[in-house]
Amino acid sequence: MSGVDDLVVRRTSDADLPAILALLADSLGWHRDDRHERLFRWKHHDNPFGPSPTWAAFAGERLVALRVLMRWEFTDPHGRVVRAVRAVDTATAADFRGRGLFRTLTLAAVEELTREGVDLVFNTPNDQSRPGYLKMGWREVGRLPVRARPAGPVAAARLVRARVPAELWSQPAPGGEEAAEVLAEDRAIEELLAARPRPSGLATRLDAEVLRWRYGTPLLGYRAVVAPGGPARGLAIFRCRRRGPVTEAAVGLLVVPGDDRRTHRRLRRQILTASGAQVAVTIGGPGGRGWWPLPGAGPLLVARRLRTDPPSPGGWSLTLGDIELF
Repeated sequence: MSGVDDLVVRRTSDADLPAILALLADSLGWHRDDRHERLFRWKHHDNPFGPSPTWAAFAGERLVALRVLMRWEFTDPHGRVVRAVRAVDTATAADFRGRGLFRTLTLAAVEELTREGVDLVFNTPNDQSRPGYLKMGWREVGRLPVRARPAGPVAAARLVRARVPAELWSQPAPGGEEAAEVLAEDRAIEELLAARPRPSGLATRLDAEVLRWRYGTPLLGYRAVVAPGGPARGLAIFRCRRRGPVTEAAVGLLVVPGDDRRTHRRLRRQILTASGAQVAVTIGGPGGRGWWPLPGAGPLLVARRLRTDPPSPGGWSLTLGDIELF
């Protein structure tokens, strides 16, 4: 426990959750409702990589600033596990801004997590918070490559105009299967993951438990399209969300065994039909007929060494499911 002027900085406990949610509502516009509490618990309590370590500043009994670092695990191209955290859900009460609490809490977290053995920290900050991270030793990795497939010329025109953030909550999709039901087939999912090509860069460590957590929650309404023969033969997971005038299918994950390009193309085509969306969007992956790169549209990835240097721009193999919602 340490003091900052007249404040006390410490790790939070379960008893602090109501105050945390209230500060996030006041600072980030979260609604004081069951959905946002469930979203917080899903991200920070249910995460199979571990509960999120959280630091806060208190003025007496009042929580006035918050810094959450969500645990994550990658594997490198040699199969080694890289332990990471991602900087998310930062908030400071309006009357305590300008006192350096963002920096104080973040550097306290960095120091403790380095001693704990975490390898690196990463995130995709907005334009307002990015300069603060860069001053604390973060480095820009680069913009993540976004590709989009419009359903037709009208959808393409709307996509060009829809340069606004996507809405948080999902829209209903007319087709596909519930992702939770597909991901309940543990044996098929593990068979599929074992048969996929080894990623060329740092990639999220995936197993059936991680996929069920990430895409199986009813809170977010993920849907799946499955290759003929079942999930072991290929699987794509998406959710529908609004972005300005456009409904888009956000493709979180697409996995096929080996180099099965035919199934890969088939699943990508099925996503637009199953979603009923005007455009499908994804990060990374191969191009193909109808899939356009959107230069400058992807989030900017930044990272900081704790014990291990983050990879160069070409050394990451991330998907949209690794980035959105966090």
